[in-house]
Amino acid sequence: MEILLYTRRGCHLCDQAEDMLAALGVAATQVDVDAEPAAAARYGLRVPVLEVAGEAVLEGRFQERQLAALLADLTARGGCPGGPADPRAVRPT
Repeated sequence: MEILLYTRRGCHLCDQAEDMLAALGVAATQVDVDAEPAAAARYGLRVPVLEVAGEAVLEGRFQERQLAALLADLTARGGCPGGPADPRAVRPT
């Protein structure tokens, strides 16, 4: 299961989202919306955006409890972490 975190430089919310993912042991591929025209067109100023399997599941200011609940739900459905498509296998580029 692919996990993407759309960010931009100088975004403190993006930095917080990165820290939350790291604290929960989840590695996500980071995409700089300013370096990717398609991402900029899709998300514009709405960063950070966490996308799981092609679907935006969290964006803007979100809390660690929201992220933990999302990951627990994915785990229960066999997605991650520790499921067949463990997101910790996805490494940032």
